[in-house]
Amino acid sequence: MQNKTTLLSNMELIDMDKKHLWHHITNHSKFQHEDPQIIVEGKGCIIKDIHGKEYIDASSGGVWAVNVGYGRKTIADSVSEQLVKLGFFAPTVGNPASIRLAQKVISILPDFQKVFYSNTGSEANEKAFKMVRQYFRLKYKNKDKYKIVSRLRDYHGSTFAALSATGQPERKLGFEPLVPGFLEMSPCYCYRCPYNKKYPDCNIDCALELENIIKKEGEDTVGAIIVEPITSGGGILVPPKEYFKVLQEICDKYEVLMMMDEVVNGFGRTGKMFGHYHFDVKPDIVTIAKGFTSGYVPLSAFVAKQFLFDQFITDEADKMGYFRDISTFPGSAAMSAGALENINIIERENLVENSEKMGNYLLSNMKEFESFEIVGEVRGKGLLIGIEFVEDKKTKLPAKETIISEIITEINKQGVLVGKMTRSMINQNNVIFIAPPLIITKEEADKIIASIRIAIEKANTM
Repeated sequence: MQNKTTLLSNMELIDMDKKHLWHHITNHSKFQHEDPQIIVEGKGCIIKDIHGKEYIDASSGGVWAVNVGYGRKTIADSVSEQLVKLGFFAPTVGNPASIRLAQKVISILPDFQKVFYSNTGSEANEKAFKMVRQYFRLKYKNKDKYKIVSRLRDYHGSTFAALSATGQPERKLGFEPLVPGFLEMSPCYCYRCPYNKKYPDCNIDCALELENIIKKEGEDTVGAIIVEPITSGGGILVPPKEYFKVLQEICDKYEVLMMMDEVVNGFGRTGKMFGHYHFDVKPDIVTIAKGFTSGYVPLSAFVAKQFLFDQFITDEADKMGYFRDISTFPGSAAMSAGALENINIIERENLVENSEKMGNYLLSNMKEFESFEIVGEVRGKGLLIGIEFVEDKKTKLPAKETIISEIITEINKQGVLVGKMTRSMINQNNVIFIAPPLIITKEEADKIIASIRIAIEKANTM
């Protein structure tokens, strides 16, 4: 009787999902002939669907978020206790949990001094853009450094300004006109160099492009550049070590603020606490989300240096000189308590070190996949790895999305979930992503490697 009741309940849930739930970035026409996937439980790196099938989650919640893995009771307890004590008050005032969390964030980002909370990565970037524009308008009366440069392939969010900064054309189609004042430069993509050169004999021209843009637009109009340390959703692009040094020199020369989008890279994902720690760069602003809470609660932030904050300290009679931004929920006590315990877990269990160790293990083993004709390149840092598929190794013609879907389906059949480029680049959504929780074991890594190998072998013979 219990099994029948469970089965009936599952059927009802599936039916209600089809009737009422609008899934994100999903074409619902497929649900005419197949059921939506419903996840009901997670523990460690393992998730279970509504039918009881278990998977190793090599996508950290589908969007690189669940860094500490599933089922963390201490996070749940921290949130629960704080909800009873004080769940919410507007972020116009402080609370002990948000204050302690801010102090913890600054302790792991010691070059920074101020934390401004938001809800999502998109919102963190959106508010940082607003802050940058207001900062320069307060600082200068005779010039307007409102323009912000971003890179093709980098993802910065789905709200209008964040989408305007996102360098993924398919994400923008249908939503135009977007926000003015955003400029785009080439990606750092050595496998498909936009200048048809080869590293290290390339002069890092993709970085020098920033100076050309500033000169063309006018140095009195360009205020900031936003970049991901390692491009995530645009294909897992790891720049050479000199890249950010060149960008930094240009930014310093023209008083262009360096904004580092650590929403995906941050909190151990790349084998260091933050992605930009791999490079010689000193950003002025860092945005954080995802691994900030491991998806247990919605919370993000931009983290800024003192000189930015100081520009907003004005006479109390000045009604317009302070940063005039607010949202309802950022920095609520309960969310802050959850985020703080999440960071404590990362530190207590040495998860950054495990990310580096297991990332090296996965990458070295997956590099062997480059012997297959359909694999162009395997690349990444830590537990942020991409496999790029091609139709032809010599021409590097991107593999069709139908091939990528078949590979993903086969990996799923093997009991592993991975991610993929989705509605990002026109005719170039040809990279799958491997980004498991930072707690992953060697046994789980071996299962991921074996499952992907089986899928590639099948696709390679088609």
